[in-house]
Amino acid sequence: MSSIIALRDITFRRGERQILSGVNLQVNKGEHWVILGRNGCGKTTLLEMMTGYQFPTSGTVDVLGNRFGEVDVREVRKEVGYISQSVIEKLTMRDPVWEVVATGEYAFLRFYQTIDEEVRQKALRLLDEVGLLHTAEQTLATLSQGERKKVLLARALMSNPKILIMDEPCAGLDLYEREKLLIDLGRLSKRNITVIYVTHHMEEIIPLFSHVALVQDGQILSAGPKKEVLSPEWLSRAYDWPVEVEWADDRPWIRALPGGIVK
Repeated sequence: MSSIIALRDITFRRGERQILSGVNLQVNKGEHWVILGRNGCGKTTLLEMMTGYQFPTSGTVDVLGNRFGEVDVREVRKEVGYISQSVIEKLTMRDPVWEVVATGEYAFLRFYQTIDEEVRQKALRLLDEVGLLHTAEQTLATLSQGERKKVLLARALMSNPKILIMDEPCAGLDLYEREKLLIDLGRLSKRNITVIYVTHHMEEIIPLFSHVALVQDGQILSAGPKKEVLSPEWLSRAYDWPVEVEWADDRPWIRALPGGIVK
């Protein structure tokens, strides 16, 4: 099976703090992964390793057959879409929505020159795909938080990436906006793309996702097919709290039990 992302024997230190230790994780073609774990366990650092914004203290990172440290990571990033709150914060709120989407074609934050009509039409098609074509001429500032996340999704797809990495895309959304965004994410199964998704909320693990990695204190506690990893035993260990898991419509739903810290 061909590897899309391979992290091998990764350690990462920042100053005196050990953030990752002995991490091994392989994402193969056809798999879509969710990364779960408590605050500060190292989830976002793992994403930074995959995108080449951090380099390990030791170990190797291979993305799409490229070993970081031996290639120009900027070239690799052209094939990796990235969605996070930090991206929204860097965009210009007064720009038209279609133009914000179009910047994804070149990984710009905004345009200072004429945009090719072909690129504009592509941006409009993607806006239509996420149900926001009617907002094309509005400014980004006029959109709700959920709509802005959909704009980020359309923007990330402009460059036809082979990998799409999402860092808590549903954070701050109410139930209605979250479910609408998750429907759009579910449609990614029709694309030739590998999805890596970080969240704190188990119910966001929609049928699209095939695998889960549980991170605890900078190490991979468990990784593999989602129904094997999302067991009460593994989750209770990862979160230091007893839980029950129920599955409905191929989505897990978690219930915290009384009783306190898991020993």
